[in-house]
Amino acid sequence: MADDREESLEKRRAQLEAELATKRVEAKVDEANEARAEVSRKGYAQAMKLSSEFIAAIIVGAVLGYLLDRFVGTAPWGLIVLLLLGFCAGVLNVLRSAGVVAHPLDDKDDKK
Repeated sequence: MADDREESLEKRRAQLEAELATKRVEAKVDEANEARAEVSRKGYAQAMKLSSEFIAAIIVGAVLGYLLDRFVGTAPWGLIVLLLLGFCAGVLNVLRSAGVVAHPLDDKDDKK
């Protein structure tokens, strides 16, 4: 009877070890999937940030140009010029955020 009990416990231990091994493999797969999802979320967040900065600069330029034309009476030149300046500012903001162009304050901080 002791041998049967010992064999039963040994079978149960082997079965539990096998289940634990499969759970560990599944956990590693889940961790890998989560890591890939995290990279994807970071890329999406960066894309949203860059696009919103670009669009905001264009909208600000257009609104300021419209208001300038409205109050000064230079229609449509204020809108055209400030819209182009907004576009250029948007491109510059995107390049700075992407790390292609250095921020203007970076040079001054290095000299101090």
